[in-house]
Amino acid sequence: MKIIITGCGKVGRTLAEQLSRENHDVTVIDQNPEALQYVADNLDAMCVVGNGAVFRTQIEAGVEEADLMIATTSSDELNMLCCLIAKKAGNCHTVARIRNPEYYQEIRYIRGELNLSMAINPERAAAMEIARLLRFPSAIKIEPFAKGRVELLKFVIPRESALDQMRVSEVVEKLRSNVLICAVERGDMVVIPDGNFRMQSGDKISFIAPHKDSADFFKKAGIGTSTIKSVMIVGGGRLAYYLAKTLSDTRMKIKIIDRDERRCRELSELLPGAMIIHGDGTDQRLLLEEGIGSAGAFASLTGVDEENIMMSLYAASESDAKIITKVGRIAFENVINSLNLGSVIYPKLLTADIILQYVRAMQNSMGSNVETLYKIVADKVEALEFRVKKDAPMLGIPLEKLNLKDNLLVACINRNGTIITPRGQDTLEAGDTVIVVTTHTGLNDLKDILR
Repeated sequence: MKIIITGCGKVGRTLAEQLSRENHDVTVIDQNPEALQYVADNLDAMCVVGNGAVFRTQIEAGVEEADLMIATTSSDELNMLCCLIAKKAGNCHTVARIRNPEYYQEIRYIRGELNLSMAINPERAAAMEIARLLRFPSAIKIEPFAKGRVELLKFVIPRESALDQMRVSEVVEKLRSNVLICAVERGDMVVIPDGNFRMQSGDKISFIAPHKDSADFFKKAGIGTSTIKSVMIVGGGRLAYYLAKTLSDTRMKIKIIDRDERRCRELSELLPGAMIIHGDGTDQRLLLEEGIGSAGAFASLTGVDEENIMMSLYAASESDAKIITKVGRIAFENVINSLNLGSVIYPKLLTADIILQYVRAMQNSMGSNVETLYKIVADKVEALEFRVKKDAPMLGIPLEKLNLKDNLLVACINRNGTIITPRGQDTLEAGDTVIVVTTHTGLNDLKDILR
């Protein structure tokens, strides 16, 4: 597909990297020549210096032949104007990043009037992700598949867990649990394990299971599943606001700390059910006075990565709270993941992933049959959901007899709403949706799983 990206910030650059890697024809527009230099030097993509909201600039970028315009500048208004012009000039699909809560309250009207294909709000997407994690505190990452019937969860094996030194093949037999372990991270190594792989404490395990089975698995594996009753949030920005609104239908007690007195007054009016505290969240004494030691969850959501990291490390040393750490910069990911920061949330990566899923859905209508895509481990492992078509070459053949690519696992089959955890004798039938976990990025069709 021909895709134009307006705005070469972190989200725009990440999208350009991913989409060019998947062999799309990508053009990036930005007013800053230095921002475009990285794209020109490192990616197979065209660059246009100029204002993406100017008709002439879009024509130069090839909007008349484009399939999709993605506007990811720092200005909501500019993004909406870019999409409006692209729709009129090229009649292409349009995706706009819209962050302002006032706009987002009217998002249906805006989408309808501007004919937007999709509006993405990074902070709201991150808030939804954090809310899922707080409802299932044992997991550090949760991704829904099969319209929510199945979840892919990631967690760290604690010491003295029943899983320590257990082979993957023994999970079903010893724990009598209907889950499929599909990826293991150990240091810098990422493995799609076979039955003989032996897990150990400290490993990050990704597994797929229906919701009720995942809770049962955690219980049998000796991993705590207690519900969270209180959450302390440091930073009163948009993300904290969306998170508090999302959690308002739960019984969690919400406490937000922010150093800006005016913002605290705003939040106290917007969030009458939350306790708002004016203070410096980096002050250890304040955190102790406000009860960090007894908090069920602690989320550091300020705009400064270094502060978030230090506060999360301190919270982890003072309590058993579920730790959530927001990180804005995407660099040094390996270093950040090696620290005890609990669940690390990258709003910009989340935004890029959601837009990437939309691109895959567009491809789906243009020949590809990828329904859903999630990146389990950065750019190393993907989980994809395919729909099995009538002409698929593997219909009716037991999985153990298929000549599958290495480092690829058929992880789940959804047959008319019935979830099947696949074993060697199971087959794929027309109409099924199937989840595949693999280190091979960029698969577009189910037949690509075969050698």
